[in-house]
Amino acid sequence: MVNPWLAMETGADPVERTRTVRRAHAAFLADGTVAPPVRQVVADSWRRSAEAHAAADGAAPIELDEATLSAYRDGHPLARAMPVFRELLGSFAQDGAHLLAVCDPQGRLLWVEGHRGVRRSAERMNFVVGARWDERHAGTNAPGTALAADHAVQIFATEHYNRQVQRWSCAAAPLHDPRTGRLLGAVDLTGGDHVASPHSLALVQATARAAQAHLASGVPELGVCLSALGRDEALLVMDGERLRLGRRHSEIMMLLARHPEGLTGDQLSVLLYGEREMRPVTLRAELSRLRQLVGALLHSRPYRLSRPVETDLDAVEEALAAGEVRSALNAYRGPLLPLSEAPGVQRLRGALADAMRSALLGARDPGLLREWSRTSWGEDDLEIWEALVDALPERSPARSAPMATAHRLRAAYGLTSGDLGAVGAPAAARVATFAQPPRL
Repeated sequence: MVNPWLAMETGADPVERTRTVRRAHAAFLADGTVAPPVRQVVADSWRRSAEAHAAADGAAPIELDEATLSAYRDGHPLARAMPVFRELLGSFAQDGAHLLAVCDPQGRLLWVEGHRGVRRSAERMNFVVGARWDERHAGTNAPGTALAADHAVQIFATEHYNRQVQRWSCAAAPLHDPRTGRLLGAVDLTGGDHVASPHSLALVQATARAAQAHLASGVPELGVCLSALGRDEALLVMDGERLRLGRRHSEIMMLLARHPEGLTGDQLSVLLYGEREMRPVTLRAELSRLRQLVGALLHSRPYRLSRPVETDLDAVEEALAAGEVRSALNAYRGPLLPLSEAPGVQRLRGALADAMRSALLGARDPGLLREWSRTSWGEDDLEIWEALVDALPERSPARSAPMATAHRLRAAYGLTSGDLGAVGAPAAARVATFAQPPRL
């Protein structure tokens, strides 16, 4: 069976593949259709890129300036893994044909290393530290698509969504926190057509595994962690083992994690189903299926978790309570279980979004406000855009773009210049959906 994550099988003609995929790319941009030989992973990425209005030409945006970048990456967990990356990929990064890059979960490049001439060539498309290379901002590319799919992947030449990147090929693998399972970023090898060979994908996968093993060294106890921000299906990690939960089980686990004292069947039913009349056997059946997955972690009478469960929601709340708005924003991967209609989850989701927005508005930091405004859940948040305008110096040319967006949103919401108040409500109430990684 052909590996769908490999760009080309052994013996394939890169020139012919470049030509045929270029035609398919042009057809997709023209009418949205995707035809062979475009791989499914690439077709899915092209569609996500188009839906996010990623540019088919142009350079990726630079989001982190030199001062912000230095402090941010010094404190980033992947800083500890850089010796591993350099040891395993360093020779490639200095051979005059490749670049080694490491990004964070948002796709922002934290390290880009390699021969000076190759780096200079890559600078023309803003493949530089501080630039954002997720699919939303740079279209289909190996680090961005690896983050979106949560899987190692190669992207060959014309498979890139952005034409400026189509002279390059790349292979990248996602990186996870060995204790919590949360996405930390991705490691990438970028170069010419030769990067599309099978061994380069195997190499970045092996490097990612080695880096995660290095990060796990010295961790005395892995514990139990639940990640549900920006995910329709939560990720449960127990003692290093990763388990993808279904939507109802994700809701149950999040609610029980937030109520360590336990919940009766009636209490849990109200949080899950609201005032709808549900037969008790329905909830018991869901809990029975969940117990088959998590074993002794789930207890009953009352329903509770037998061990403390750390959630990514907790991490954001703790950062906000400590006044660390930057840390909170970095940990906020999106709304909590965005498609969930369970009343208990909806309340948690709304409270966290409100707390994040309040902290951002109170901090009045242009960088933080701009970062929130560039997300799918913040792009229509008028109050954030107006706060960004106010936070920038009055004569700064950087004010013009956010000011234009604020005027556009104000008109779209039917507001006049005197209408203030709950202008952020449309964005706060918005339900965002996210590309889900493949089942484990």
